[in-house]
Amino acid sequence: MKILIVEDEMAIRDLIGMNLTRAGYQCDYAQNGKEGSILIDYHHYDLILLDIMLPFIDGYELMQYIKPQNVPVIFISAKSTVEERVKGLKMGADDYLVKPFSIDELLARVESVLRRYHKSLNEIKVLDITIDLNQRLVIQNGKRIYLTHMEYELLLFLVQNKNIALYRDVLYQKVWNDDKEETRTLDLHIQRLRKKLNWQHAIKTVYRIGYMLEVQQ
Repeated sequence: MKILIVEDEMAIRDLIGMNLTRAGYQCDYAQNGKEGSILIDYHHYDLILLDIMLPFIDGYELMQYIKPQNVPVIFISAKSTVEERVKGLKMGADDYLVKPFSIDELLARVESVLRRYHKSLNEIKVLDITIDLNQRLVIQNGKRIYLTHMEYELLLFLVQNKNIALYRDVLYQKVWNDDKEETRTLDLHIQRLRKKLNWQHAIKTVYRIGYMLEVQQ
């Protein structure tokens, strides 16, 4: 796991890095927001520890730059008011650690954020279902929904392209890996998904195009 530490105080930066390295993480360092943005451009990180009060580009501004890249962030800051913590979390941080902190607390929070983040990568939640990508399971309201192999593949493609009208030939190509349109095959699988998931209104028939999974934003 590779972690970027963006912290302008050398003593704190080195202390965090030393202990994370001992715990088995690989660390890069930036002493200001500008250096941090450059490293983020050229490297992939599993987690970013981000101070708020930074030279050139502060932590809040850098957070806006990080957000589209879908990397988990823990703010580390001496700002300890409830308002500041809430602001940081609302901006998209996954956790907020107040200085001074113990190394044990830091390591625990790093482990917790990474565990939550990597679990979320293996799950897709949409409407009333959760898809476990590792085990190929579909859970609805706490109960497993049993799907055939092709029903699962069709559902996954619809979910990954929600709110997009998908042409029938695209569905055949992407789900069945077949350029031929066997009209009843697709229609029957859509019918079964609607019935099994009770998604009669969620899976829309789009006239002269195909189908769309409609999810309210």
